Amino acid sequence: MQITITAKIQILPDSKQSSQLRDTLSAVKKSLNYVSDIVFLTKEFSQPKLHKLTYEILRHDYDLKSQMAQSVIKSVIAKYKSAKSNQHEFTTVVFKRPEYDLVWNRDYSLVKGLFSVNTLDGRVKVPFKQDGMDQYFDGSWKFGTAKLVFKHDKFFLHIPATKEIADSLIQDVKNVVGIDLGINFLATSYDSSNHTEFYRGRHIKHKRAKYSKSRKELQQRQTPSSRRRLRLIGQRENRWMSDVNHQVSKALVKAAGQNSLLVLEDLTGLRNATEKVQLKNRYVFVSWGFYQLRQMIEYKATLNHSLTITVDPRYTSQQCPQCGHTERANRDKKNHIFTCRNCTYTSNDDRIGAMNLRNIGIEYVHAELIKQVP
Repeated sequence: MQITITAKIQILPDSKQSSQLRDTLSAVKKSLNYVSDIVFLTKEFSQPKLHKLTYEILRHDYDLKSQMAQSVIKSVIAKYKSAKSNQHEFTTVVFKRPEYDLVWNRDYSLVKGLFSVNTLDGRVKVPFKQDGMDQYFDGSWKFGTAKLVFKHDKFFLHIPATKEIADSLIQDVKNVVGIDLGINFLATSYDSSNHTEFYRGRHIKHKRAKYSKSRKELQQRQTPSSRRRLRLIGQRENRWMSDVNHQVSKALVKAAGQNSLLVLEDLTGLRNATEKVQLKNRYVFVSWGFYQLRQMIEYKATLNHSLTITVDPRYTSQQCPQCGHTERANRDKKNHIFTCRNCTYTSNDDRIGAMNLRNIGIEYVHAELIKQVP
């Protein structure tokens, strides 16, 4: 099977190269919006016809090189087709962010440890931050069309990297891990060795509350500066959330080891899952990037030769993992304690959820193995 990950690599141009990259991004952005206006006016999506309408102007008025002009036309067509599939009304597409599509080995390449990037003034060779990037340069990854991005006064290459990975097989599973997601513990895992790992989330809850308070105060001001500040806070919070999810997913997959089955909760209908979360915690839970966390766990597990499944989380916090008795009164949400009304088994309620998810995973493995019996 193939797995594709977007590697976000910061490049480090000198002052002259930085100016060249800025000029290129500015020209490409203006070109994208020019072609977008043409598409909106003509309703034309054919690349050969748009080429006739825009190519000479892109080359002479916007100083784009031939391949840049072709890329701009393709990017606009792709953006309109994407927008058309997501909305009913046909509206003009506006390109606000300075981004530039680069085709591997045509517009960018790796030469003697430097990225060679095409600009209006020709190629520039720039170093890059290599921390954590070594894995992508071991020869097993293939690079696709990247984006040159200028953000927070820094330049990045967003590169889709694809790798061939041997399929993980259900018969190779040696460890089944249930992973419960929550508030006080962002994740709780329970594995085949009966080991429980808690990933604390209380400090995350408090930090999110601070972000929420700051946003409310800024929203009330309704000034240009408050709106700018609001946008910056949102970006900072998203970066922080992604970093936390990266650390937690990495730790979960590493602890599980290779040839594991990780059982995750399907939180698709989370906003309606009122049984899962107390009202006072509902905003924090539904607004956290649990879908992103799940995606990170899934692709990291795949890279680690492991499998993942998602299951319905209903009643996993109410069912006794020892005797199977299910009752809402089993769980004391306030004190985070589970006590079975039938067999009196007692434990932390998040741990109970992880245990039940692991039990579901064991049943899944057995069912799949039975299917394979001739």
